[in-house]
Amino acid sequence: MLARRFTIVCLLMSLFGMFFAILVAEAGRSPRSWDEATRMCGLACPTNLRH
Repeated sequence: MLARRFTIVCLLMSLFGMFFAILVAEAGRSPRSWDEATRMCGLACPTNLRH
């Protein structure tokens, strides 16, 4: 019974740790150039640039 509770607690803590690591990594990352261009462009930019 104690081993089962310990396993559940360890799994929950590892899930929380992974979620927190994702949040910290996303907050510290600089924006990508194509994300900035999409935000600046909006709906007015042409979508067909190949032709």
